[in-house]
Formats: sequence, C-alpha cells, structure tokens
Amino acid sequence: MKKALDVLIILVGALLVAVGFNMFLIPHQLLSGGVSGIAMIIGYFTDYNIGFLYLLFNMPLMIWGLVSIGKRFIMISVASVVLTTWMMQIIPTSFVANDSMLGAVFGGVLIGIGSGITLRIGGSSGGFDIVGLILTRKYDFPLGTILSSMNGIVIVALGYFKDNWDLALFSMLAIFISGKTVDMIHIRHIKVTAFIVTKHKDAIINKLLMIPRGVTLIKTEGAYTKQQHDMLMTVTTRYELVELKRIIKEIDPKAFVNIVETVGVVGEFRKPK
Repeated sequence: MKKALDVLIILVGALLVAVGFNMFLIPHQLLSGGVSGIAMIIGYFTDYNIGFLYLLFNMPLMIWGLVSIGKRFIMISVASVVLTTWMMQIIPTSFVANDSMLGAVFGGVLIGIGSGITLRIGGSSGGFDIVGLILTRKYDFPLGTILSSMNGIVIVALGYFKDNWDLALFSMLAIFISGKTVDMIHIRHIKVTAFIVTKHKDAIINKLLMIPRGVTLIKTEGAYTKQQHDMLMTVTTRYELVELKRIIKEIDPKAFVNIVETVGVVGEFRKPK
C-alpha cells in the first residue's frame, strides 16, 4: 500500500511540474530556476526540446545524489525526472493565463507543490532540489530558501540574454512562490523532540543511530508502579517523524512516546561521527 501511494505521489508530482512548465512558464518564456531554468534558457534560444535538456542536465546531479543521499532517493528522483520529461512531451505548450504575472504565480504554485510532495516521500523532482537537499542535511536551513538563493544566477542570465528584465522579475516571482510552497510542504527544517519510554531500548537505539541521530538514555521510574524504565530522548525533524514512528511501532508497539515541537537546537544535532 505504501509503495503504491509513493508511486501515485511521484506521478502527481511529475504531472504538476510538467503542467507548471508547459502551460504557465514556457509559453511566457519564464524560468523555473535551477537546472530546469538552464534548460529553458537554452531551449528559448536554440529551439532544442526543453524536456530532453532537463533530463540531460539532471543526470550528473542524480549521480551526486546517489553518492551523497542514497539509493531510494535517487530511484524516486530518476522516476520523477523521467516522468516529468515524458509528460512535457504529451502536455501541449499553450497559454492557460495570458498575463505573465498570473503565469508566474500559478506556475510557481504548481511546481512548488509537485516538487514538495516528491521531496516529502524522500525523493526530488531533480535540479537544484538535489543540491539543496544535500546542503540541508549538513546545514540547518529551510530548503525552499536555499533553492531560491541558488536560482538567482539563472534569473540574471535570463534578463541579460533576453534584454528583458520584466521576464527576469516575473521568473523571480515564480521561483519565490515555488520555494515558499516547497517550504510549506517539505518540513525537514522543523525540529521535534521525542521522549520514548520503552522496554526495548537497545533495538530502538541501534535503529536511530543509523538515521543518523543522537540519542540520550534517561533512567526513569513509574510513579504508580515504581517500576524502572528506560526513556530515550532524540531530536529529529518533522519530515523524518514518520520514519521514527514506524521504527518505534515495529520494535515496541507498546512504547509510550511524547513528541513536542522544538524551538531551536544548540550544539550537535546529528550523531557524531
């Protein structure tokens, strides 16, 4: 069931991104930023197929993602990029909104939702998403903000080569909206603290240290039963909370878990190497 849902999410995410490209941004010669933006710039000036350029430029980043993030991530990302490329060949490149600002706004929203839901299940829609995700694993920044920052050079290139700064500004609006939409869906940067009272501490600790996350072991005593218990405390992200719950339920379904949102983290967040 979980795999079927993931496949459906990948399909929907790719469809939203392709619609955002072909029906909102490309007809107005706007950019989505990142690798897709580079593909669009080249496509606008050469008439090369933007979808195939998008696929070609993503390949090196996919390899980097495989090395830095993992096999599941790259499998989802490859599927997303290939499906997006395929759908871009099927969906007509035509105006839905005649106004460039409307194209930027709704294109940005669709692309942000498509990218965000794909990131949410542990993959990406390719491009600078991969670079941004690698950086957020090392540094504590919102992903959408990173993507918007990295896309700045692409926007400047559009305005310079097209000699039309209106297009650049509308593209910047689309990228900004897309980035904020990603941040609303992809909540990796929001931290939570989990307190886990369990009789299977060793098994849970071993699993958590593989994520990797630091874990603190606290000895506790039940006020009513006077029985000794082990309580684990770990800080994780809202995005990874689903995986944490799955681990606990699999090892100790009777564990008592208290999860609270964390305002900030000072010091070592991930497991020391």
